[in-house]
Amino acid sequence: MAAFNADWSLMTPEIVLAILALTVFTIDFTTGIRGKKPFIGVLSFISLIITAVLVVVFNQTSGSIVSNTFIVDPFAMLFKIAILIGVALVILTSMSYMDKHKEMYQGEMYSLLLFAALGAMLMVSSADLITLFIGLELLSISSYCLAGFRKSQSKSTEAALKYVILGGTASAFILYGMSFVYGLTGTTNLAAIGRAMPQLYADYPYLVIMSLLFMIAGFGFKISVVPFHMWAPDVYEGSPTPITGFLTAVSKVAGFAILIRILSVGFGGIYQEWYFIIAVIAALTMIVGNTVALVQSNVKRLMAYSGIAQAGYLLIPLAASLSFNITMSMIVYYTFAYVFMTLGAFAIISYVTEDANDEDLSSFAGLYKRSPFLAHSMTVFLVSMAGLPITAGFVGKVYIFLGVMTSQMVWLAVIMIVTSTISFFYYFGIIKQMYMRDPKEEDSMLKAPTSISLIVTISLIGTFGLALFANMLTNYMNGLNWIIL
Repeated sequence: MAAFNADWSLMTPEIVLAILALTVFTIDFTTGIRGKKPFIGVLSFISLIITAVLVVVFNQTSGSIVSNTFIVDPFAMLFKIAILIGVALVILTSMSYMDKHKEMYQGEMYSLLLFAALGAMLMVSSADLITLFIGLELLSISSYCLAGFRKSQSKSTEAALKYVILGGTASAFILYGMSFVYGLTGTTNLAAIGRAMPQLYADYPYLVIMSLLFMIAGFGFKISVVPFHMWAPDVYEGSPTPITGFLTAVSKVAGFAILIRILSVGFGGIYQEWYFIIAVIAALTMIVGNTVALVQSNVKRLMAYSGIAQAGYLLIPLAASLSFNITMSMIVYYTFAYVFMTLGAFAIISYVTEDANDEDLSSFAGLYKRSPFLAHSMTVFLVSMAGLPITAGFVGKVYIFLGVMTSQMVWLAVIMIVTSTISFFYYFGIIKQMYMRDPKEEDSMLKAPTSISLIVTISLIGTFGLALFANMLTNYMNGLNWIIL
Protein backbone atom coordinates (compact mmCIF):
# COMPACT_ATOMS: atom_id res chain seq x y z
CA MET A 1 0.00 0.00 0.00
CA ALA A 2 2.97 2.30 0.58
CA ALA A 3 3.43 2.56 -3.19
CA PHE A 4 -0.17 3.74 -3.68
CA ASN A 5 0.10 6.32 -0.89
CA ALA A 6 3.38 7.73 -2.26
CA ASP A 7 3.70 11.29 -3.53
CA TRP A 8 3.68 10.43 -7.23
CA SER A 9 3.81 14.12 -8.17
CA LEU A 10 7.60 13.82 -7.77
CA MET A 11 7.59 11.63 -10.87
CA THR A 12 5.33 13.94 -12.91
CA PRO A 13 8.06 14.98 -15.42
CA GLU A 14 8.97 11.35 -16.18
CA ILE A 15 5.31 10.28 -16.54
CA VAL A 16 4.52 13.21 -18.84
CA LEU A 17 7.63 12.61 -20.95
CA ALA A 18 6.73 8.92 -21.32
CA ILE A 19 3.22 9.88 -22.52
CA LEU A 20 4.60 12.48 -24.92
CA ALA A 21 7.21 10.05 -26.30
CA LEU A 22 4.50 7.45 -26.94
CA THR A 23 2.32 10.15 -28.54
CA VAL A 24 5.14 11.17 -30.89
CA PHE A 25 5.76 7.52 -31.75
CA THR A 26 2.04 6.94 -32.45
CA ILE A 27 1.70 10.04 -34.62
CA ASP A 28 4.75 8.96 -36.60
CA PHE A 29 3.37 5.42 -36.94
CA THR A 30 0.00 6.62 -38.23
CA THR A 31 1.43 9.08 -40.75
CA GLY A 32 3.64 6.64 -42.64
CA ILE A 33 7.27 5.72 -42.10
CA ARG A 34 8.90 7.81 -44.81
CA GLY A 35 8.95 11.42 -45.91
CA LYS A 36 9.76 14.73 -44.26
CA LYS A 37 8.10 15.25 -40.91
CA PRO A 38 9.37 18.50 -39.46
CA PHE A 39 6.26 18.75 -37.26
CA ILE A 40 7.39 15.60 -35.40
CA GLY A 41 10.70 17.30 -34.63
CA VAL A 42 8.93 20.45 -33.44
CA LEU A 43 6.56 18.35 -31.31
CA SER A 44 9.52 16.49 -29.76
CA PHE A 45 11.31 19.76 -29.02
CA ILE A 46 8.16 21.16 -27.35
CA SER A 47 7.80 17.91 -25.35
CA LEU A 48 11.27 18.41 -23.88
CA ILE A 49 10.58 22.05 -23.04
CA ILE A 50 7.33 21.04 -21.26
CA THR A 51 9.22 18.34 -19.33
CA ALA A 52 11.97 20.79 -18.32
CA VAL A 53 9.34 23.20 -16.96
CA LEU A 54 7.72 20.33 -15.03
CA VAL A 55 11.11 19.39 -13.56
CA VAL A 56 11.55 22.94 -12.28
CA VAL A 57 7.99 23.05 -10.88
CA PHE A 58 7.62 19.55 -9.39
CA ASN A 59 11.22 18.76 -8.39
CA GLN A 60 11.74 21.88 -6.25
CA THR A 61 10.94 19.86 -3.13
CA SER A 62 13.23 16.98 -2.25
CA GLY A 63 11.66 13.62 -1.52
CA SER A 64 11.55 9.94 -2.35
CA ILE A 65 8.90 7.39 -3.28
CA VAL A 66 8.46 3.61 -3.33
CA SER A 67 10.89 2.70 -0.55
CA ASN A 68 13.52 5.22 -1.69
CA THR A 69 13.92 3.67 -5.13
CA PHE A 70 13.13 6.99 -6.86
CA ILE A 71 14.38 10.21 -5.30
CA VAL A 72 14.23 13.88 -6.14
CA ASP A 73 16.94 16.22 -4.86
CA PRO A 74 18.96 19.17 -6.27
CA PHE A 75 21.47 16.70 -7.75
CA ALA A 76 18.75 14.93 -9.76
CA MET A 77 16.93 18.15 -10.69
CA LEU A 78 19.99 19.93 -12.14
CA PHE A 79 21.21 16.88 -14.05
CA LYS A 80 17.71 16.37 -15.49
CA ILE A 81 17.66 19.97 -16.72
CA ALA A 82 21.11 19.52 -18.33
CA ILE A 83 19.92 16.30 -20.02
CA LEU A 84 16.70 17.87 -21.33
CA ILE A 85 18.53 20.94 -22.67
CA GLY A 86 21.06 18.64 -24.34
CA VAL A 87 18.45 16.41 -26.03
CA ALA A 88 16.45 19.49 -27.14
CA LEU A 89 19.60 20.90 -28.81
CA VAL A 90 20.28 17.53 -30.47
CA ILE A 91 16.74 17.48 -31.89
CA LEU A 92 17.20 20.98 -33.32
CA THR A 93 20.43 19.82 -34.98
CA SER A 94 18.71 16.68 -36.27
CA MET A 95 15.93 18.66 -38.00
CA SER A 96 18.40 20.21 -40.43
CA TYR A 97 20.34 16.96 -40.82
CA MET A 98 17.24 14.86 -41.57
CA ASP A 99 16.15 17.16 -44.38
CA LYS A 100 19.22 16.01 -46.32
CA HIS A 101 18.80 12.32 -45.62
CA LYS A 102 15.45 11.20 -46.91
CA GLU A 103 16.33 7.52 -46.38
CA MET A 104 16.19 7.99 -42.60
CA TYR A 105 12.95 7.42 -40.67
CA GLN A 106 12.46 10.82 -39.12
CA GLY A 107 9.74 10.09 -36.58
CA GLU A 108 11.53 7.05 -35.17
CA MET A 109 14.66 9.04 -34.50
CA TYR A 110 12.83 11.73 -32.54
CA SER A 111 10.85 9.26 -30.44
CA LEU A 112 14.02 7.27 -29.70
CA LEU A 113 15.67 10.48 -28.50
CA LEU A 114 12.70 11.11 -26.20
CA PHE A 115 12.90 7.58 -24.78
CA ALA A 116 16.66 8.03 -24.29
CA ALA A 117 15.97 11.24 -22.35
CA LEU A 118 13.44 9.36 -20.22
CA GLY A 119 15.97 6.63 -19.45
CA ALA A 120 18.59 9.23 -18.50
CA MET A 121 16.11 11.00 -16.19
CA LEU A 122 15.25 7.72 -14.45
CA MET A 123 18.95 7.03 -13.99
CA VAL A 124 19.77 10.29 -12.25
CA SER A 125 16.79 9.89 -9.87
CA SER A 126 17.54 6.27 -9.04
CA ALA A 127 18.57 5.33 -5.52
CA ASP A 128 18.22 1.62 -6.13
CA LEU A 129 20.35 -0.68 -8.26
CA ILE A 130 17.31 -2.14 -10.06
CA THR A 131 15.70 1.17 -11.12
CA LEU A 132 19.16 2.44 -12.02
CA PHE A 133 19.73 -0.50 -14.35
CA ILE A 134 16.30 -0.09 -15.97
CA GLY A 135 17.05 3.57 -16.74
CA LEU A 136 20.54 2.67 -17.96
CA GLU A 137 19.26 0.05 -20.40
CA LEU A 138 16.46 2.29 -21.70
CA LEU A 139 19.11 4.90 -22.52
CA SER A 140 21.59 2.33 -23.88
CA ILE A 141 19.15 0.46 -26.16
CA SER A 142 17.89 3.75 -27.61
CA SER A 143 21.51 4.81 -28.19
CA TYR A 144 22.40 1.55 -29.98
CA CYS A 145 19.47 2.06 -32.38
CA LEU A 146 20.35 5.71 -32.96
CA ALA A 147 24.01 4.91 -33.75
CA GLY A 148 22.97 2.65 -36.63
CA PHE A 149 20.28 4.91 -38.00
CA ARG A 150 21.88 5.36 -41.43
CA LYS A 151 21.22 1.79 -42.48
CA SER A 152 22.62 2.30 -45.99
CA GLN A 153 26.02 3.36 -44.61
CA SER A 154 28.38 0.51 -43.71
CA LYS A 155 30.16 2.74 -41.15
CA SER A 156 26.88 3.36 -39.36
CA THR A 157 26.06 -0.35 -39.26
CA GLU A 158 29.55 -1.10 -38.00
CA ALA A 159 29.18 1.59 -35.32
CA ALA A 160 25.87 0.14 -34.10
CA LEU A 161 27.26 -3.40 -34.08
CA LYS A 162 30.36 -2.43 -32.09
CA TYR A 163 28.30 -0.32 -29.75
CA VAL A 164 25.72 -3.01 -28.97
CA ILE A 165 28.34 -5.75 -28.41
CA LEU A 166 30.64 -3.67 -26.23
CA GLY A 167 27.73 -1.90 -24.52
CA GLY A 168 26.20 -5.26 -23.65
CA THR A 169 29.54 -6.40 -22.23
CA ALA A 170 29.77 -3.23 -20.11
CA SER A 171 26.23 -3.82 -18.80
CA ALA A 172 27.27 -7.37 -17.85
CA PHE A 173 30.23 -5.96 -15.89
CA ILE A 174 27.92 -3.55 -14.05
CA LEU A 175 25.45 -6.34 -13.22
CA TYR A 176 28.24 -8.61 -12.03
CA GLY A 177 29.55 -5.89 -9.71
CA MET A 178 26.02 -5.23 -8.43
CA SER A 179 25.50 -8.94 -7.76
CA PHE A 180 28.47 -8.94 -5.34
CA VAL A 181 26.97 -6.01 -3.44
CA TYR A 182 23.53 -7.62 -3.30
CA GLY A 183 25.02 -10.93 -2.18
CA LEU A 184 26.88 -9.25 0.66
CA THR A 185 24.14 -6.86 1.84
CA GLY A 186 20.88 -8.54 0.80
CA THR A 187 19.56 -5.22 -0.52
CA THR A 188 19.64 -3.19 -3.73
CA ASN A 189 18.95 0.13 -2.00
CA LEU A 190 21.92 2.50 -2.31
CA ALA A 191 21.37 4.19 1.05
CA ALA A 192 21.24 0.83 2.87
CA ILE A 193 24.36 -0.30 0.98
CA GLY A 194 26.11 2.94 1.98
CA ARG A 195 25.28 2.44 5.67
CA ALA A 196 26.59 -1.13 5.60
CA MET A 197 29.69 -0.41 3.51
CA PRO A 198 32.32 0.41 6.22
CA GLN A 199 31.59 -2.81 8.17
CA LEU A 200 31.24 -4.75 4.93
CA TYR A 201 34.68 -3.64 3.80
CA ALA A 202 36.14 -4.56 7.18
CA ASP A 203 34.68 -8.09 6.87
CA TYR A 204 35.06 -8.76 3.11
CA PRO A 205 37.60 -6.28 1.66
CA TYR A 206 38.43 -8.26 -1.50
CA LEU A 207 34.82 -8.88 -2.49
CA VAL A 208 33.92 -5.22 -1.97
CA ILE A 209 36.87 -4.03 -4.06
CA MET A 210 36.03 -6.53 -6.82
CA SER A 211 32.45 -5.25 -6.86
CA LEU A 212 33.68 -1.67 -7.06
CA LEU A 213 36.15 -2.40 -9.86
CA PHE A 214 33.55 -4.23 -11.97
CA MET A 215 31.15 -1.29 -11.67
CA ILE A 216 33.87 1.28 -12.43
CA ALA A 217 34.82 -0.74 -15.54
CA GLY A 218 31.18 -0.93 -16.71
CA PHE A 219 30.38 2.72 -16.11
CA GLY A 220 33.84 3.66 -17.43
CA PHE A 221 32.75 2.23 -20.77
CA LYS A 222 29.49 4.20 -20.67
CA ILE A 223 31.32 7.50 -20.12
CA SER A 224 34.27 6.49 -22.38
CA VAL A 225 37.18 7.00 -20.01
CA VAL A 226 40.59 5.36 -20.51
CA PRO A 227 41.15 2.37 -20.69
CA PHE A 228 37.49 1.67 -21.59
CA HIS A 229 37.31 4.19 -24.43
CA MET A 230 38.32 2.15 -27.50
CA TRP A 231 34.79 1.93 -28.87
CA ALA A 232 34.17 5.68 -28.88
CA PRO A 233 36.07 6.93 -32.00
CA ASP A 234 34.59 4.28 -34.34
CA VAL A 235 31.05 4.64 -32.96
CA TYR A 236 31.20 8.44 -33.00
CA GLU A 237 32.54 8.49 -36.57
CA GLY A 238 29.95 6.03 -37.90
CA SER A 239 26.89 7.53 -36.18
CA PRO A 240 24.82 10.31 -37.78
CA THR A 241 26.50 13.58 -36.72
CA PRO A 242 23.67 14.85 -34.43
CA ILE A 243 23.70 11.45 -32.68
CA THR A 244 27.47 11.77 -32.23
CA GLY A 245 26.73 15.01 -30.36
CA PHE A 246 24.12 13.18 -28.29
CA LEU A 247 26.55 10.38 -27.36
CA THR A 248 29.37 12.84 -26.63
CA ALA A 249 27.33 15.12 -24.39
CA VAL A 250 23.98 13.79 -23.13
CA SER A 251 24.70 10.08 -22.77
CA LYS A 252 27.99 10.84 -21.07
CA VAL A 253 26.41 13.33 -18.64
CA ALA A 254 23.81 10.73 -17.56
CA GLY A 255 26.56 8.14 -17.05
CA PHE A 256 28.55 10.57 -14.93
CA ALA A 257 25.53 11.39 -12.79
CA ILE A 258 24.84 7.80 -11.83
CA LEU A 259 28.53 7.00 -11.28
CA ILE A 260 28.70 9.94 -8.88
CA ARG A 261 25.61 8.77 -6.97
CA ILE A 262 26.89 5.19 -6.66
CA LEU A 263 30.36 6.25 -5.51
CA SER A 264 29.18 8.97 -3.12
CA VAL A 265 26.16 7.16 -1.62
CA GLY A 266 26.95 3.46 -2.00
CA PHE A 267 30.73 3.53 -1.61
CA GLY A 268 31.18 6.90 0.15
CA GLY A 269 32.14 5.13 3.41
CA ILE A 270 35.30 3.72 1.84
CA TYR A 271 36.34 6.84 -0.08
CA GLN A 272 40.00 6.29 0.84
CA GLU A 273 39.95 3.00 -1.07
CA TRP A 274 38.81 4.35 -4.44
CA TYR A 275 39.74 8.04 -4.79
CA PHE A 276 43.23 7.26 -6.11
CA ILE A 277 41.81 4.83 -8.72
CA ILE A 278 39.56 7.62 -10.00
CA ALA A 279 42.49 10.06 -10.00
CA VAL A 280 44.63 7.69 -12.10
CA ILE A 281 41.77 7.08 -14.56
CA ALA A 282 41.22 10.86 -14.84
CA ALA A 283 44.93 11.42 -15.54
CA LEU A 284 45.13 8.65 -18.17
CA THR A 285 41.92 9.89 -19.81
CA MET A 286 43.25 13.44 -20.14
CA ILE A 287 46.63 12.27 -21.47
CA VAL A 288 45.36 9.71 -24.00
CA GLY A 289 42.36 11.78 -25.17
CA ASN A 290 44.37 14.94 -25.83
CA THR A 291 47.47 13.35 -27.36
CA VAL A 292 45.61 11.02 -29.75
CA ALA A 293 43.32 13.89 -30.84
CA LEU A 294 46.44 15.68 -32.14
CA VAL A 295 46.83 13.29 -35.09
CA GLN A 296 43.19 13.10 -36.16
CA SER A 297 42.17 14.49 -39.55
CA ASN A 298 38.51 13.42 -39.36
CA VAL A 299 36.65 16.09 -37.38
CA LYS A 300 34.24 13.60 -35.75
CA ARG A 301 37.09 11.38 -34.55
CA LEU A 302 38.90 14.49 -33.30
CA MET A 303 35.81 15.48 -31.31
CA ALA A 304 35.51 11.90 -30.05
CA TYR A 305 38.98 12.08 -28.51
CA SER A 306 38.23 15.59 -27.29
CA GLY A 307 35.14 14.18 -25.54
CA ILE A 308 37.28 11.46 -23.97
CA ALA A 309 39.68 14.12 -22.66
CA GLN A 310 36.80 16.23 -21.30
CA ALA A 311 35.59 13.17 -19.34
CA GLY A 312 38.92 13.25 -17.52
CA TYR A 313 38.35 16.85 -16.38
CA LEU A 314 34.87 15.88 -15.11
CA LEU A 315 36.34 13.00 -13.07
CA ILE A 316 38.92 15.13 -11.26
CA PRO A 317 36.55 16.62 -8.62
CA LEU A 318 35.50 13.10 -7.59
CA ALA A 319 39.13 12.27 -6.76
CA ALA A 320 39.85 15.52 -4.91
CA SER A 321 39.18 15.39 -1.17
CA LEU A 322 36.96 18.47 -0.92
CA SER A 323 33.65 19.13 0.78
CA PHE A 324 30.80 17.31 -0.96
CA ASN A 325 28.98 20.54 -1.85
CA ILE A 326 32.03 22.02 -3.60
CA THR A 327 32.69 18.76 -5.47
CA MET A 328 29.11 18.68 -6.74
CA SER A 329 29.22 22.37 -7.58
CA MET A 330 32.34 21.86 -9.74
CA ILE A 331 30.93 18.86 -11.57
CA VAL A 332 27.50 20.38 -12.27
CA TYR A 333 28.96 23.73 -13.41
CA TYR A 334 31.34 22.04 -15.84
CA THR A 335 28.55 19.69 -16.98
CA PHE A 336 26.37 22.61 -18.11
CA ALA A 337 29.36 24.29 -19.77
CA TYR A 338 30.24 21.01 -21.50
CA VAL A 339 26.69 20.52 -22.82
CA PHE A 340 26.48 24.03 -24.31
CA MET A 341 29.94 24.22 -25.89
CA THR A 342 29.92 20.63 -27.21
CA LEU A 343 26.44 20.66 -28.73
CA GLY A 344 26.97 24.15 -30.17
CA ALA A 345 30.12 22.88 -31.89
CA PHE A 346 28.39 19.72 -33.12
CA ALA A 347 25.54 21.74 -34.66
CA ILE A 348 28.09 23.60 -36.79
CA ILE A 349 30.09 20.45 -37.54
CA SER A 350 26.92 18.70 -38.69
CA TYR A 351 25.94 21.54 -41.03
CA VAL A 352 29.43 22.18 -42.47
CA THR A 353 30.38 18.54 -43.05
CA GLU A 354 27.00 17.78 -44.64
CA ASP A 355 27.40 20.75 -46.98
CA ALA A 356 30.91 19.61 -47.94
CA ASN A 357 29.91 15.92 -47.99
CA ASP A 358 33.24 15.37 -46.26
CA GLU A 359 34.21 14.96 -42.61
CA ASP A 360 37.85 15.95 -43.07
CA LEU A 361 39.16 19.02 -41.25
CA SER A 362 39.57 20.68 -44.65
CA SER A 363 35.77 20.95 -44.91
CA PHE A 364 36.15 23.97 -42.57
CA ALA A 365 38.56 25.73 -44.99
CA GLY A 366 37.58 29.36 -45.48
CA LEU A 367 34.43 29.12 -43.35
CA TYR A 368 35.04 32.69 -42.17
CA LYS A 369 34.50 33.94 -45.73
CA ARG A 370 31.45 31.73 -46.30
CA SER A 371 29.68 32.34 -43.01
CA PRO A 372 31.28 34.72 -40.46
CA PHE A 373 28.57 33.92 -37.90
CA LEU A 374 29.27 30.18 -37.93
CA ALA A 375 33.05 30.73 -37.95
CA HIS A 376 32.98 33.14 -34.99
CA SER A 377 30.58 30.88 -33.07
CA MET A 378 32.71 27.80 -33.71
CA THR A 379 35.74 29.72 -32.48
CA VAL A 380 33.95 30.55 -29.22
CA PHE A 381 33.01 26.89 -28.63
CA LEU A 382 36.52 25.65 -29.40
CA VAL A 383 38.13 28.32 -27.22
CA SER A 384 35.77 27.31 -24.40
CA MET A 385 36.66 23.64 -24.79
CA ALA A 386 40.34 24.56 -24.72
CA GLY A 387 39.73 26.48 -21.47
CA LEU A 388 40.63 30.03 -22.50
CA PRO A 389 39.28 33.15 -20.72
CA ILE A 390 35.81 34.74 -20.83
CA THR A 391 34.13 31.42 -21.54
CA ALA A 392 32.35 28.86 -19.36
CA GLY A 393 35.01 26.25 -20.17
CA PHE A 394 37.70 28.52 -18.74
CA VAL A 395 35.80 29.18 -15.49
CA GLY A 396 34.97 25.48 -15.13
CA LYS A 397 38.60 24.39 -15.57
CA VAL A 398 39.93 27.07 -13.22
CA TYR A 399 37.34 26.00 -10.63
CA ILE A 400 38.44 22.36 -10.94
CA PHE A 401 42.13 23.34 -10.92
CA LEU A 402 41.77 25.33 -7.69
CA GLY A 403 39.93 22.40 -6.11
CA VAL A 404 42.73 19.98 -7.02
CA MET A 405 45.37 22.34 -5.67
CA THR A 406 43.39 22.74 -2.42
CA SER A 407 43.34 18.98 -1.98
CA GLN A 408 47.12 18.98 -2.59
CA MET A 409 47.03 16.64 -5.59
CA VAL A 410 49.67 18.69 -7.38
CA TRP A 411 50.59 15.93 -9.83
CA LEU A 412 47.01 15.80 -11.10
CA ALA A 413 46.88 19.60 -11.42
CA VAL A 414 50.10 19.55 -13.47
CA ILE A 415 48.70 16.89 -15.82
CA MET A 416 45.54 18.95 -16.20
CA ILE A 417 47.52 22.06 -17.20
CA VAL A 418 49.83 20.21 -19.59
CA THR A 419 47.02 18.31 -21.34
CA SER A 420 44.91 21.47 -21.60
CA THR A 421 47.87 23.14 -23.32
CA ILE A 422 48.15 20.20 -25.73
CA SER A 423 44.46 20.57 -26.59
CA PHE A 424 45.12 24.11 -27.89
CA PHE A 425 46.94 22.62 -30.88
CA TYR A 426 44.11 20.49 -32.26
CA TYR A 427 41.36 22.98 -31.43
CA PHE A 428 43.35 25.74 -33.13
CA GLY A 429 43.84 23.41 -36.11
CA ILE A 430 40.13 23.88 -36.87
CA ILE A 431 40.35 27.64 -36.24
CA LYS A 432 43.32 27.80 -38.62
CA GLN A 433 41.26 26.10 -41.33
CA MET A 434 38.40 28.58 -40.88
CA TYR A 435 40.47 31.80 -40.97
CA MET A 436 43.78 31.03 -42.71
CA ARG A 437 42.68 28.77 -45.57
CA ASP A 438 40.75 29.77 -48.65
CA PRO A 439 37.47 28.03 -49.46
CA LYS A 440 37.39 25.64 -52.38
CA GLU A 441 36.42 27.08 -55.78
CA GLU A 442 33.08 25.28 -55.80
CA ASP A 443 32.18 26.44 -52.27
CA SER A 444 29.44 29.07 -52.02
CA MET A 445 28.21 31.25 -49.16
CA LEU A 446 26.63 29.30 -46.31
CA LYS A 447 23.32 30.41 -44.86
CA ALA A 448 22.50 28.36 -41.80
CA PRO A 449 18.89 27.18 -41.48
CA THR A 450 16.77 28.52 -38.63
CA SER A 451 17.21 25.42 -36.45
CA ILE A 452 21.03 25.60 -36.67
CA SER A 453 21.07 29.37 -36.03
CA LEU A 454 18.81 28.85 -33.01
CA ILE A 455 20.94 26.10 -31.44
CA VAL A 456 24.15 28.07 -32.04
CA THR A 457 22.62 31.19 -30.48
CA ILE A 458 21.34 29.26 -27.43
CA SER A 459 24.74 27.60 -26.99
CA LEU A 460 26.55 30.95 -27.26
CA ILE A 461 24.26 32.45 -24.61
CA GLY A 462 24.94 29.43 -22.39
CA THR A 463 28.71 29.53 -22.94
CA PHE A 464 29.02 33.25 -22.17
CA GLY A 465 26.19 33.38 -19.60
CA LEU A 466 27.71 30.69 -17.39
CA ALA A 467 31.00 32.59 -17.40
CA LEU A 468 29.38 35.98 -16.74
CA PHE A 469 27.33 34.74 -13.77
CA ALA A 470 29.86 32.17 -12.58
CA ASN A 471 30.27 33.66 -9.10
CA MET A 472 26.52 33.85 -8.47
CA LEU A 473 25.93 30.32 -9.80
CA THR A 474 28.74 28.67 -7.83
CA ASN A 475 27.67 30.45 -4.62
CA TYR A 476 24.13 29.19 -5.16
CA MET A 477 25.30 25.63 -5.87
CA ASN A 478 27.70 25.57 -2.90
CA GLY A 479 24.71 26.13 -0.61
CA LEU A 480 22.57 23.27 -1.95
CA ASN A 481 21.82 20.08 -0.05
CA TRP A 482 22.78 18.01 -3.07
CA ILE A 483 21.84 14.44 -2.18
CA ILE A 484 19.15 13.63 0.38
CA LEU A 485 20.16 10.01 1.04
